[in-house]
Amino acid sequence: MIEVSQLTRVFRTYKKLPGFWGGVKGLVKRDFEETAAAKDISFSIQEGEFVGFLGPNGAGKTTTLKMLSGLIHPTSGRARVAGFDPTKRENAYRRLFALVLGQKNQLWWDLPAIESFNLLRAIYAIPADQYKTTLDELVALLDVGKKLNVMVRELSLGERMKMELIAALLHRPRVLFLDEPTIGLDVVSQKAVRSFLRDYNRRHRVTILLTSHYMADIKELCERVVVIHKGSKIYDGPLDRLESSGGAKKKIISFIPAAGGAFPETWQSGFATGTTRNDEGKFTLCVPGDKVVAVSQEILGTGPVADITIEDVPLEDVIAELFNAQA
Repeated sequence: MIEVSQLTRVFRTYKKLPGFWGGVKGLVKRDFEETAAAKDISFSIQEGEFVGFLGPNGAGKTTTLKMLSGLIHPTSGRARVAGFDPTKRENAYRRLFALVLGQKNQLWWDLPAIESFNLLRAIYAIPADQYKTTLDELVALLDVGKKLNVMVRELSLGERMKMELIAALLHRPRVLFLDEPTIGLDVVSQKAVRSFLRDYNRRHRVTILLTSHYMADIKELCERVVVIHKGSKIYDGPLDRLESSGGAKKKIISFIPAAGGAFPETWQSGFATGTTRNDEGKFTLCVPGDKVVAVSQEILGTGPVADITIEDVPLEDVIAELFNAQA
C-alpha cells in the first residue's frame, strides 16, 4: 500500500547575522544553511497494517507524512501510495487518503461540526446514502451524537479530536496518516480515541501510519514500528522485538526497606547499573535481566523489606536508549 524509497527532504534556511549591520550585509550576501528533515528513508507498509512512526521532536516524522500526503515535495527519492505518486496530487489520490494533524484543525471553528461534515460531503461528492451510513457509524463509535450541533469552538479538546477523525474518515479513505492525534487529551479521551482507531482498523482494513509521543498509543495499537532519528531510519520491525532488545534486556527492581532495616542511604548493589533512593526511602535499581535473582537475593540478604517489585524497563526508556546510541 505504501512504498517509500530513499525519501529525502532538505530545507534551506537563511542565517541572518545579529544586529543592524548583520541585516545590511544580508542585503548584499546571504548565508544559507541546509537541514535534512528526512534523509534516505525507506520502508513499505502492507494494506491494513497499523504502523507506529516514532522519533524525537525534529526527527522528520511530520515532514515524512506531509511528503506522503503531497503537501511538500521531496528533494530526492520517491514514494508510492496505492500506486499513486503523492507529488502529483491527483484527485483520485486525494480521495484515497486522509491526514489528521493533532495540532491543526480542519473544521470550521464557528460552525457546528455537522456543517463541516456536510461541506465535506459536497467536496468529496459522497452519495447521500453512503454519507449517512458512514456518519452514523462514526458518530456511534465515537459517541458524539449529542455534540454534532454544538459550535466546534465550544467543544472540549477530546470532543474536537473525535470530530476531526469523523471529518477525515467520511469519504472512507484507504490510507490514514495520523500525526499526534491524542496530543493534549486527558487519559479518558486518549483511551476513547485509541479504542476507536483499533476497532476502525479491524473493521475496514484501513492502512494507518501513526506518530505519537505517548508510548501507550504505540503499545496498544501497533505491532510494528518505524523509528527515525535526525532524519534517518534507525529501526523498522516488530514492537515486541524492540522491547526485547537493548534497554529492555534490563529490569527495574524497586523496594522499600522495612522499618529499622539495615539499609544505609548509600546502599548499592554489585550488579546494578544504576541505583537511586527517593525521599521516602524507596530504592530503585536497573539490573541486567540475568541478574534479577542474584540482586533480589542480595537485597533480602541485606535486611528485611516492606515491599519489592520487579518490572520491565518502560518502552520510553528503550526508545531513548536507541536514540542515544545513534547520537
